[in-house]
Amino acid sequence: MKSIEQKHMDTITAFIKNPSNENILNQTNQFFTNQLIEAFVDRTYEVVETFTKGEKVIARILITGTHRGMFAGNTATDKTVKITQFREFHVVDGEIINQHGWFDTGTLLPQIKIEYLLNSKQSKSI
Repeated sequence: MKSIEQKHMDTITAFIKNPSNENILNQTNQFFTNQLIEAFVDRTYEVVETFTKGEKVIARILITGTHRGMFAGNTATDKTVKITQFREFHVVDGEIINQHGWFDTGTLLPQIKIEYLLNSKQSKSI
């Protein structure tokens, strides 16, 4: 028999893996969220870890996408990047009551800046 916490983890994992929930997963209160969604296309979502205590579940999600638009002053690199997202869920009786999330740009920006800087140096040397 599964514990309540295991059932909550299963609920959250199923929610994240369901493609119809992508728009919900893209919502954060961060000012750059819309730009991130437009710049990184063909996103996939993978649950890396979940931590559960009572009715709260924290999920670490790895989003993989291709950089095809302007983001944070960086032009498209066509590079595949990995974006970490953390989401906190409140689950009661198997239903998600509320949630919020945030993207970790600290791990994202170096992935596109390095490529951007290399491309800039190469074009200047030609």
